[in-house]
Amino acid sequence: MLALILAGGYGKRLRPLTEHKPKPLLEVAGKPVLVHQIEWLRYYGVEEFVLLVGYLKERIIEEMGSGAKFGVKITYVVEDKPLGTAGALWNARHIIEKENLVLVVNGDIVTNIDPDPLVRLVREREAVAGIAAVPLRSPYGILELDDGNVTGFREKPFIYDYWINGGLYAVSKEIVKYLPQQGDIEKTTFPQLASDGKLVAARYEIPPFYWRSIDTFKDIEEASKEIEDMGGLVPPQKG
Repeated sequence: MLALILAGGYGKRLRPLTEHKPKPLLEVAGKPVLVHQIEWLRYYGVEEFVLLVGYLKERIIEEMGSGAKFGVKITYVVEDKPLGTAGALWNARHIIEKENLVLVVNGDIVTNIDPDPLVRLVREREAVAGIAAVPLRSPYGILELDDGNVTGFREKPFIYDYWINGGLYAVSKEIVKYLPQQGDIEKTTFPQLASDGKLVAARYEIPPFYWRSIDTFKDIEEASKEIEDMGGLVPPQKG
């Protein structure tokens, strides 16, 4: 299966780190986010990647190259001006239209979730697209109370009453009909698909899987420690 990685954003919230280095190349646990993503999806059998690049694209192309050093094939689609996530996919429509189904990944997540259940769900429901849903992580520690007494404390737990967009999608070629030339997929394409009953979501429990969005300095610090404590996101090879 082919995977497209959305790697063209500015990463403004991570400045000054992103002034001279694009956000997908920022290191988490000693590796660029993009390298974590390539290793994760390669573990699940993905061997061909298309990086959708814009901001500081030369740095990404230089760092990632042809993909040979990662054991995969990497090609690039360049946007000359910021297009948003939906616009970036529209810019790559000539690739999407050749495939029955592709994976799409936001370039700022580190995870090890298995994409296969999401892919199967999209195929079984004959949906246009599917979203990997992960539980909301509280930004705060949670107190457990009983009649005014504190009985426990949970540090930033996942809240399974609420599910959020995990930044991993499985999309069919039909999605091209729903893509604007500019804009974000979360604000344009997905709401339309949901309205038409053509969008599904696969829920992933965290743990056993790991998921983290890298948006702030604190995310980098915390994710680095968590991944190091785990001994890495995925084994060197599957099986």
